[in-house]
Amino acid sequence: MAVGALSPPGVTYAAPGARRRDRSRVWRKLLRNPIALLGGLALLVVIGAAIGAPWVAPHDPTKQSLVRRFTPPVWAHDGSATHLLGTDQVGRDMLSRIIHGARISLVVGVSAVVVSLVVGVILGLLSGYRGGRVDTVIMTIVDITLSFPQLLLALAFVAALGPSLLTIIVVLGLTGWERYARVVRAEVLVLREKDFIEAARAMGVSPTRTLLRHLLPNTFSSIIVMSTLQVAQAILQEAALSFLGVGTGSAYPTWGQMIALGRDFVSVAWWLSTFPGLAILTTVLAINLVGDRLRDALDPRVL
Repeated sequence: MAVGALSPPGVTYAAPGARRRDRSRVWRKLLRNPIALLGGLALLVVIGAAIGAPWVAPHDPTKQSLVRRFTPPVWAHDGSATHLLGTDQVGRDMLSRIIHGARISLVVGVSAVVVSLVVGVILGLLSGYRGGRVDTVIMTIVDITLSFPQLLLALAFVAALGPSLLTIIVVLGLTGWERYARVVRAEVLVLREKDFIEAARAMGVSPTRTLLRHLLPNTFSSIIVMSTLQVAQAILQEAALSFLGVGTGSAYPTWGQMIALGRDFVSVAWWLSTFPGLAILTTVLAINLVGDRLRDALDPRVL
């Protein structure tokens, strides 16, 4: 008897046709949801601007001009069509800096989540499948890690290692893996008692193949949803670290750094902090809207 024949509904490996129908169902549910479409459109704009920043940005984001400092947005009094969102305290174009800042936010968000995902999923699979002392040790580490505020832990590591793009990615990645480990472990604890896992063991399938071939694919929906929402959280954490002065350093324009530099000029140049803040709000909201609707679309119980 094939292993898939013993699998209960919703857990088995579906035939190629069934998998295509499932993917089609997910896409239909997303396309019928106007909130998901709105969030997806906003997210595509941000991603497109980040990828094409050297060509989309109207000016060099680092070019200074003290003659044009504190130029207001184009619609305000004394605004200039050359600088649609105005300039900062040293005459740098705000729109160009925001567009280039999107690259840093998305790179940090996605890369940090990849690091967290790899570490958390591996440890979650081992913890749930092996059980015993392995499970106890891994879950103890998870509990200890969760007892520390993630932002403060990241702040301490970045302050010790020095601000850089790579440091931010690694630190945020290694301070967010425990959520993946817990979720994957919980799913594996349920899945390992299913008939198709018992059949795989009876057929002599190796533990590694059981983990990678039979257990891991059945946790994909939860991993995908968690990863989507974690990207938004990583972007917020990077912005917070940049605001505190321990982000990626001054070599890159970042949204958090721009807010920090503009806070002393809020009374005379409100746009310095407002527009980067709106960029963070739009990006994080778009990711959350897509992630939340993706969770609903992947859940077969939600019509």
